[in-house]
Order: sequence, then C-alpha cells, then structure tokens
Amino acid sequence: MSFSNFVQRLRVSRDFDPRYTWYFMNCGAMKDQVRVLSSTTTGLQNLSGSLIREIQIPSPPLDEQRRIAGFLDAETTQIDLLAHQRARQRELLAELALSMIDDSISRVQDFSMVRLGYLAFVQTGVTVDGSRQHDDDVVSLPYLRVANVQAGHVNLDDVAQITVPRRTAAAFRLRTGDVLMTEGGDLDKLGRGTVWHGEIEDCLHQNHVFAVRPDIDVLTPDYLALLSRAPMARRYFESTGNKTTNLASTSSSKIRDFRIPIADRRAQCEIVKEVDARLRSISQFEERISQQLAILAERRRALITGAVTGQIDVTTARGFSSPGCSAP
Repeated sequence: MSFSNFVQRLRVSRDFDPRYTWYFMNCGAMKDQVRVLSSTTTGLQNLSGSLIREIQIPSPPLDEQRRIAGFLDAETTQIDLLAHQRARQRELLAELALSMIDDSISRVQDFSMVRLGYLAFVQTGVTVDGSRQHDDDVVSLPYLRVANVQAGHVNLDDVAQITVPRRTAAAFRLRTGDVLMTEGGDLDKLGRGTVWHGEIEDCLHQNHVFAVRPDIDVLTPDYLALLSRAPMARRYFESTGNKTTNLASTSSSKIRDFRIPIADRRAQCEIVKEVDARLRSISQFEERISQQLAILAERRRALITGAVTGQIDVTTARGFSSPGCSAP
C-alpha cells in the first residue's frame, strides 16, 4: 500500500504503543494542538511533517499505555455497537417513511400516469462563474445550492450570495410554490424535492437545482414534492441518472420525462395530509435517535481524552464524567 503526499505516516517508536498513540491522535487534546500548529494557505488548513513533530504526547510507561489502549478498545467497542444499532434504527425509519409514501400513493383510484413536462415548467438555475464580466446594472441576491435542498425541507443555515445582472436575476428568481429538485450529488439524492414557500425574498437558485413550477389546477406542489421522495421516483432517477466515479446527475429533460400518477386535486391533498401526519411521527423518532448518537459520540470523545491524558484511572474508571453520558 502506498499513500499520497497529502497523507502523513507516523511510525511509532518502541517506547510507544501504536494503539495508545492512535487514540491520542483522535482525542480533544490532540485536536487542540493541531488547531494551534496548523497554518492557513489559500483557505485550507495544512499540517506539515515538521509541525507534527512538535505535537506533545503524554508518555506514561509502556505497560500503562497498553492498559489504556485495552481499556479504550473495550469501552469504545461497546459505544460503537450502540451507535451502530441506533444508526440502523434510523435507516429502518427512513425505509418505513418510503413505504408509507408508496402505500398512500398506491391506494389512489382512477389515476393516470402523466409525463411531468405536460404538467409543470422546469426552470434551470443560474450558473456560478466568478470570472464572468458584469455591466453596471447588477444585483447581489441569495441563491440556493444543492446542499440547501433536502428531502422534505430546505436547509437555510448557510445561504450563499451571488452577483448577477438584473435581467439574469429576473429569469432565475424563485416563486412561492416552486418544487426544488436537485440535479446532482449522490445517486440516491437525484431529483429529491421540497416545496419553496418563499422563505427568503428575491432568492435565486443554482444551475444544479431545478425549480419545477406545476400547473396548480391539476398538480399541487406538495403532492409533487411527496412523489419525488416515493420509491417510484427513486427508482426512476437512479436508473436514468448519469453516473461517474463519485457523483451522479440528472437533467431537466429527464425531470420532464418523469411519469407521475395524477389523481384529482382533492385526492392529492388527502394523500399529502395523511402522509405528513405519519412522517411527523417518524421525524420525532429520528430526532431522538440523532440526539442519542450525539451523546454517544460525545461520550466516546471524552472517554478517549480522559484516558490518554490521565484524567481518569483506567484500572477503576473512576473520576470520569462528560456531558450527557447517561445511558441512552
């Protein structure tokens, strides 16, 4: 096995146990030193071999290092097992959500499969080009990226700004009721959608996010967004997506070609209401599991830091405490 120049190899001396050293490299005390020693170049954090040599590591006797490593092996294995079980529960909840959506849609009577392009206008987004020359009539506005568009909701924690000509802004402005659908990323996320409710005024969208504007007389935005999460949509976009080594993508033409089951507006609203109520219950369980995973991760970090820095006696494990360490 070889490695690139962006990886540093540490060959541990005979005075140190490799497992103990590895645990120290993953503890909070190590990360604190890294933040101090690392240098910033072109916006990236870099840690050279010469700086790594300056890192201070506690050096208890070799037998004590092995005791610490053995203690952490046992304790972190238990924590990792719990975390794996909780993560699996979250996966099962996601599968249950898809099943609920599929069941609700399959119960619709007298529906026909219609090409989405007949029922909605698909608006492409603005292309980000830092080298583009602008005239004086420009405006800086917020715009949505793929990271902002999640399944069933919009994440507005980090919204970027873009400067474009006013005529460009007019062409790519979002409207309330648009269904945002993603163009690229992981294969299972192609075409995932959510409704834009006008959360930000005068907001644009990137070219990797499509704004699908349905004819509300025949297709409600909430129903379309729900369909984008259904197994039928996942199968369609995963089978038609363009796949590369690490990424996949879809296109506006493939979104227009997506066949959807169309019922009358009343049936669409009833399906959305039913599924939303059930999905809220699932979301509550998912939130609790996420909280438990965060507690387990915090306990793991605190346990490693406490053991390798001597804050706890691993022979008795006395004196150890960390926020939220009660069993989940």
